[in-house]
Amino acid sequence: MASDRSIAKPRIGSESTRASVSFPAEVYAELERIAAAKKVSLAWVVREAAERYVVEQWPLLAKPRGEE
Repeated sequence: MASDRSIAKPRIGSESTRASVSFPAEVYAELERIAAAKKVSLAWVVREAAERYVVEQWPLLAKPRGEE
């Protein structure tokens, strides 16, 4: 999907902030299932979803191609 290229990807050594989030049990179970299916961490799935949400809400914050 072409829009995947506009999603910022975390970089090793990049500045980040830790957050604690609570999910309903059903949502958490689904996030675990998605992470297992993709063979990534649950944290990766949550970060990817948050980044997609931000880009959807504020497209001007999307990273230009090549800055991924």
